Amino acid sequence: MSRRIDFYDDPDAPAPNSLVPSVNVVVTNDTGDILMIRRSDNDNWAVPGGAIDLGESLPQAAVRETLEETGITCEITGLVGSYTDPKHVILYTSNGEARQEFSIVLTARAVSGEPTPSSESTEVRWVPRDQVEALPMDRSMALRIGHYLTGTAQPYIG
Repeated sequence: MSRRIDFYDDPDAPAPNSLVPSVNVVVTNDTGDILMIRRSDNDNWAVPGGAIDLGESLPQAAVRETLEETGITCEITGLVGSYTDPKHVILYTSNGEARQEFSIVLTARAVSGEPTPSSESTEVRWVPRDQVEALPMDRSMALRIGHYLTGTAQPYIG
């Protein structure tokens, strides 16, 4: 099984060999719960997201990735921030890709669908916002969700 391994300012991290623009999406329902997935590649909890494909916009990628990973159709509503720390390297063991972090995090509201796992998510569920940070997740995801939960008027640029 292919795995995702995250390294932070680690001298033993592999040298990055790719930079892939990607998007994460903090999707909420009418009660304010946050759509969370348990990733199949590292068993951590995260908000949906993935690479932006050639020929699609950032919002199009966000809606597509959310639907593919969760079964939920969403509508983009805002911006949490940008996350481009060159000290964060993500190793994909299936192909040896060592990716430098590059993610834009958007907000969205659910429009339709039911939480449904995919090949990228072993579990999908709505989590009350006061319980999200208690889930096991990678530190980069915890940072992104923390920025969303603080609700500052300005997006995070980092």
